[in-house]
Amino acid sequence: MTTAAAGGADEALPADRQRSGGTSVPAPRKGGPAPSGSSGRTGRSVTGTRRLIAALFLLPALVLLGALVVYPIVYSVYRSFFDQAGTGFAGIDNYRTLFSDDTIRTAVKNNAIWVVFAPTVATALGLIFAVLTERVRWGTAFKLIVFMPMAISMLAAGIIFRLVYDQAPERGVANAVWVGVHDTFAESSGFPKAHPLPVHPLKAAGGGAFVTKTVVHAGQPVQLPLVGVLPAKMPGDAKPAKAPAAGEDGAVTGTAWLDFTKGGGGKPNVIDAKELGLKGLKVEAVKGGSVVATAEAAADGTFTLPASADGAELRLPASNFKEPYNGVDWLGPTLVTPGIIGSYVWMWAGFAMVLIAAGLAGLPRELLEAARVDGANEWQVFRRITVPMLAPVLAVVLVTLMINVLKVFDLVFIIAPGSSQDDANVLALQLYRSSFGTDADLGVGSAIAVLLLLLVIPVMLFNIRRIRKEGRR
Repeated sequence: MTTAAAGGADEALPADRQRSGGTSVPAPRKGGPAPSGSSGRTGRSVTGTRRLIAALFLLPALVLLGALVVYPIVYSVYRSFFDQAGTGFAGIDNYRTLFSDDTIRTAVKNNAIWVVFAPTVATALGLIFAVLTERVRWGTAFKLIVFMPMAISMLAAGIIFRLVYDQAPERGVANAVWVGVHDTFAESSGFPKAHPLPVHPLKAAGGGAFVTKTVVHAGQPVQLPLVGVLPAKMPGDAKPAKAPAAGEDGAVTGTAWLDFTKGGGGKPNVIDAKELGLKGLKVEAVKGGSVVATAEAAADGTFTLPASADGAELRLPASNFKEPYNGVDWLGPTLVTPGIIGSYVWMWAGFAMVLIAAGLAGLPRELLEAARVDGANEWQVFRRITVPMLAPVLAVVLVTLMINVLKVFDLVFIIAPGSSQDDANVLALQLYRSSFGTDADLGVGSAIAVLLLLLVIPVMLFNIRRIRKEGRR
């Protein structure tokens, strides 16, 4: 009877709500959507969109992808097996060139240096900036300043750092700072490039020093005239030169001055009224190869040596005339690659900082506070909690920068001067030079492009696996 009642109830229900085995199952409507399991038979996707319509919307993007990405890749692989003219099959000769040509091997080595150091340093700085700016009131302003270089194009950044690394301290900021620090702790030369004329009573002594042509005696004033002193190197408090007073107790006296009269009219070896003394010039009395006395010229160029200088040669040591310190050759063969990496870090540390700061803002603060309550210091909290929890964000930043540096071209091309461009060479620059230079070889250029693709693929695969892993969490 119960069964009959149930059967009667089924008959009373609408056709789309009849029971099946005690469960109400909706019957398919006429013309309505098919159940999800039958989407393949009706030509619709899970969301109900017809696949043909979806394909039509995707077609323009697929055409552009094929024309701009797939075709160039396929053609580059094909072209890499042909010779320079593109008419003869070269096999793997172009790939052999990649590992036998010194210039290309330097580019490969430099790319390895870039991949190892540039992303690591930029990510580390970004992490430090992101953590520290959380603790200061003006953190937002600091982040804005650090991120600002990202608004500058690679071309503009290259021009900026070409000027920063200029060898001349009056133009290059890096060398201006370096020279300033050096001159603070090391005494600079007083009169670089100063020298005597053949008519002067001085001669070269080797090593940049000058000595008198004859020995000197007490009561006979010594003349030490020089020329070639730049106006900028003349002491600001130098006075008009004058003849020395007679020495007492057998002392040797003399005058060191700039034997040059502005506007002309002066005479060699004669102290004229407009000629200035060489204040601070060091004078040594030498007997038998040993220095027996020293003196320093006064503002008017006069100096006095004790009686022990009688019968000695007077020497002007090379320290008076050495060239001024001009700093470091930042764009020379040794430092050009680290210098360019520094400019890259300047640009991209802000990018790393912003991404890491976003990840840092999402960390659960209760874990950090609990660690501090348990007695952990800030370094332990940073090393054992903050960094491990930021590992996914750090991986994103690191992988993104690695892909970016494999393609770096602009900075190297602009910053490195022609004399050291071979030493700073990277694969992207060599690809340009091999493909579009004066002696272009498109076969080698295509092989370099394929090599770059092969180097990028592992990093991209790692990134894809990481994204899928994150998506499954």
